[in-house]
Amino acid sequence: MNRVAFHTLGCKVNFYETEAMWNLFQQHDYEKVDFEEDADVYVINTCTVTNTGDKKSRQVIRRAIRRNPDAVIVVTGCYAQTSSAEVLKIPGVDIVIGTQGRENLLQYVEEFRQQRKPINAVSNIMKTKEFEELDVPQFTDRTRASLKIQEGCNNFCTFCIIPWARGLLRSRQPERVIEQAQQLVAAGYKEIVLTGIHTGGYGEDLADYSLARLLRDLDQVEGLARIRISSIEASQIDDEVIQILHDSPKMCRHLHIPLQAGDDEVLKRMRRKYTLEEYREKIHRIREALPGVAITTDVIVGFPGETEEQFNNGYRFMEEIAYAEMHVFPYSKRNGTPAARMPDQIPEEVKHERVQRLIQLSNRLRADYIAQWQGEVLEVIPERPWKEAPEDGLLVGHADNYVQVVFPGDESLIGHLCRVKIEKAEEEHAIGNLARILV
Repeated sequence: MNRVAFHTLGCKVNFYETEAMWNLFQQHDYEKVDFEEDADVYVINTCTVTNTGDKKSRQVIRRAIRRNPDAVIVVTGCYAQTSSAEVLKIPGVDIVIGTQGRENLLQYVEEFRQQRKPINAVSNIMKTKEFEELDVPQFTDRTRASLKIQEGCNNFCTFCIIPWARGLLRSRQPERVIEQAQQLVAAGYKEIVLTGIHTGGYGEDLADYSLARLLRDLDQVEGLARIRISSIEASQIDDEVIQILHDSPKMCRHLHIPLQAGDDEVLKRMRRKYTLEEYREKIHRIREALPGVAITTDVIVGFPGETEEQFNNGYRFMEEIAYAEMHVFPYSKRNGTPAARMPDQIPEEVKHERVQRLIQLSNRLRADYIAQWQGEVLEVIPERPWKEAPEDGLLVGHADNYVQVVFPGDESLIGHLCRVKIEKAEEEHAIGNLARILV
């Protein structure tokens, strides 16, 4: 039996696509082994969001070649898409395939085995108009399933290379999304996370169909308990989306809404499509429609030209919004983007100091958000034994509002929907007791 090993760098979409490629190999009777073991085929799913992403991708590719020089080495993903010639120059790389056309992966592997000639299967992503159909009927993680609904992005933020790696926005056909959602429910999943490169842009390229329509249609899928959106821009949360957040008991009380910077001048230089006032107003309306909602965000610190005053404006704005958690990143140059050529690049030590201040703020805001649930009952899907003390019979999982909850329970509860009373709020998680098993 042939053996295949995978290594995934980068974002959740990449992890979804690795699962989809594993599904293709499974259909051809491959066995999956750990990346550090001997395999007949190594698939490296790369990232290019920063220059560091490129470097890490090259290191992993070389590691696979050293592990087994006779194996077929496949490089796919964003770095493969933007720099296929560079990847092919690495001695030992056999197949390069970008972010499109991976349904043909097994054919390329067979072709290489017969002809022993390197294959460059990367095409011009900017001309691609079709969504790449890659199904994932089930996941290695048995409690939460991702469902990719769109690909690409039309925004061209000045710090971002992703449109060049993923192409322009393409939505998956609604009937295929619903079909896969039904498949996942049939496989036992209670929660589906809608994912994509620019998830909130779903439907912008479809006639008479929108993200709000998709959410309403998913709400009708029998047996599905939770719908979570992986990330959505403030500008894409329209009246209809706000209405479905209010109407549907399946919509999770958690939205990840990237802010990136808390100053209008910086947002303009980033080429973001909102002002702070518009963002604030949208958050206010979401909280009215969905009381108790957890708002999480992404922030880039030290964007070129960011002054101390602009950083402090952002700090105060984030404190005012009271996020449930913030993912904080120092600005990292990406060759080929306008921001990399901007004057007034911020020194690393200044970025580091600002990052630390925002991480401390995020920790404080998260503790405040968790504390407000003390004494309440939350619906939790346990995911695994609590790693801090597996022998204590504790389980951990996420509530619909994304609070991590630890509570006593048998492993047979994993994947089921449970009602848990929150007894104690810690800084990073809540501790509770099982009140009732729902499904």
